[in-house]
Amino acid sequence: MRRVRYTRGGGPEVFFTEEVAVPEPGPGELLVRAEAIGVTLPVVRKVREARDPIPLGGEVAGEVVALGAGVTGFAVGDRVTGLVLGHGYADHVLLHVTMASPVPDGASAVDAVALVRSGLVAHGALRAARPGPGESALVTAAASGVGQLALQLARLQGASRVTAAVSDRRKADFVRALGADSVVTYDEESWGEPVDYVLDAVGGDLLTPAMAALAPHGRLVAYSSGGGTVSAYDLLVGARSVIGFQMALIAREQPQTYEAWRRELWELFLTGALKPRVHGEFALEDAADAHAVIERRANLGKVVLIP
Repeated sequence: MRRVRYTRGGGPEVFFTEEVAVPEPGPGELLVRAEAIGVTLPVVRKVREARDPIPLGGEVAGEVVALGAGVTGFAVGDRVTGLVLGHGYADHVLLHVTMASPVPDGASAVDAVALVRSGLVAHGALRAARPGPGESALVTAAASGVGQLALQLARLQGASRVTAAVSDRRKADFVRALGADSVVTYDEESWGEPVDYVLDAVGGDLLTPAMAALAPHGRLVAYSSGGGTVSAYDLLVGARSVIGFQMALIAREQPQTYEAWRRELWELFLTGALKPRVHGEFALEDAADAHAVIERRANLGKVVLIP
């Protein structure tokens, strides 16, 4: 089978495909023939920042072709999706049963990788914001795989006004079509009328303007891997707060909540209320191009690899 890896010399990463044996599923693992693989910002960042090459993990959807020892609840032929922490850019991947969930009839593999993991993060971040009826929202990275869903979910939750913050004004039409009332770019001096909560997927230097965008008693939910710091004075002024959110903690410590959110996402998708967008579908051999799209902040929706 084919698998994507990369090397690093003195310059940029060099991606390549290699032929390797199809892996055998171990205890608690599913062997999945991958039909779609979601490229995530955390993996793109790790590739750029890690000292040594890492396995390219990601969100995968496809068909179960073999079961490891002790696996229950799934059978050969089932369509599943889940997060692969090991080698995920491949024709066949090993998916731990705790990370797997079924793909319902009426949904494609591309739908699954665009919706489930990104949607869970967006849904969880919105829950962490504790939105009240008619409150206003601002979503950073609003055109990203997670941001596009966070924007739609905020609207579905009843936000009276949703502002989309993006890196480039050329993304305005895209986020407006998703339900944004107004659009700001990161370099603007003011992000418009203050909002009740911010869902921030960027972090870093953007935390300062994100805090400034909050109305008194506003909440900023930080769910980015980009780091950054917040001034205590900025919290005191207007009695604002910052809430950290991490999906892995919910999956590990609150599996029933995790599963309930997943069901809600599929219900919203199957009724047409939630519509994940896909920026483009890349071949495995073009994984470097897929990463480059995300690094340039050029994507409009989810970036997907198709084996």
